[in-house]
Amino acid sequence: MPAVPEFIRSNPRLAIFALVAVAASGFGQTFFIAIFGGALRAEFNLSNSWYGAGYSAATLLSALVLLGAGTLIDRWPLRRVAMLGTLLLTAGCLTLAFAHSAWMLLPGFFLLRFAGQGFMTHMGMTTAGRYFAENRGRVIALAALGFPIAEALLPTTGSLIIQHQGWRSVWLLSVVVLIIGILPALYWLAGNTGEHSEQSSEAPHHNNNHYTRAQVLRDRGFYCLLPAALMTPFVVTAILFHQGAIADERGWPLPTMAGAFVGYAAGHLLALFFAGSMVDKLGAQRSLPVALLPMLVALLLLACSSAWWVPYVYLTLIGIGQAGTGTAGSALWPERYGTTHLGAIRSVSQASMVLSTAASPLLVGLLLDRAVSVTGISLMFGGIVSLACALTLAASLTPQQIVIQRD
Repeated sequence: MPAVPEFIRSNPRLAIFALVAVAASGFGQTFFIAIFGGALRAEFNLSNSWYGAGYSAATLLSALVLLGAGTLIDRWPLRRVAMLGTLLLTAGCLTLAFAHSAWMLLPGFFLLRFAGQGFMTHMGMTTAGRYFAENRGRVIALAALGFPIAEALLPTTGSLIIQHQGWRSVWLLSVVVLIIGILPALYWLAGNTGEHSEQSSEAPHHNNNHYTRAQVLRDRGFYCLLPAALMTPFVVTAILFHQGAIADERGWPLPTMAGAFVGYAAGHLLALFFAGSMVDKLGAQRSLPVALLPMLVALLLLACSSAWWVPYVYLTLIGIGQAGTGTAGSALWPERYGTTHLGAIRSVSQASMVLSTAASPLLVGLLLDRAVSVTGISLMFGGIVSLACALTLAASLTPQQIVIQRD
């Protein structure tokens, strides 16, 4: 039996819990749902605009609901939270599997986006951030490995099943995986975590100040740091969603783009092995602007060149940036505000992330429809990323505004 890595030795079950929860979120992520787009539009005779509008509306609603539901992880035992998230995600899969009208797609999309992209990710990352103060960055990076694992398995497997068994079969198989595999695993891994009100006995807190969500929302530094934490999902979702349009304008064939996405996945996966150590050594707040630099270089490269090798390099850089910013952004909130109300605090960040992933594809689509070039869009995004980096430098290392207002 292999030895348990030292950085998760304090509670390996919770570390694996976080990894499994994040991987399970893949059933509600765009990279998986996107493979059903053609089949769903054909089945229900939907236009691209109706289909896209329905998906965006469900995503926006899920972000609003997450603001309230995200606090449950602060108040409920982890087993109960895991059961709720998994059962809601299963309900979303069942709704789509038995959808017989276009209107049934809306509640299905809502359940998938809320329980998958929103709640399961929130649950996994909150667990990693709350219970591993000593090696928080590395544990969060371990949990984040769930994303590339899901990216590697779900779209490819789902596409093959769609070709041979139809799209409904994929959702039914997803139900089986969630009920027979994910739910029992999460239930066992959660153990008795959170069943006692004294959370401090379960998780060593090295930050003596534990702020409420209301206090965090009065901290000016929060608004300086939040844009940087949102930059990666904002930019990556837009680029991946409109990859076809970008390739067409640049003259890159589909086989080139397919090969380039291997680099994206590899960059994301390999960088996670270094991102956690960087966060543990530098601190999450100092690491965040550093982690955004590969994305900035990628956007500038995309703006300046249409050479055949550019897709391979810029997508690999974006994958590296995604690993770094995802780890630093998740570690930032417990490092800065403590862990007692981490679920409530992270729910603001997670809901904002979901909103950003709904807005950025729409924004880029409008710009492309108005004949704005890929160069112009890339430079605009590069400017936004640069501004987000600058804002992180303007934030104090401690939430001084809250300290003044505390009793």
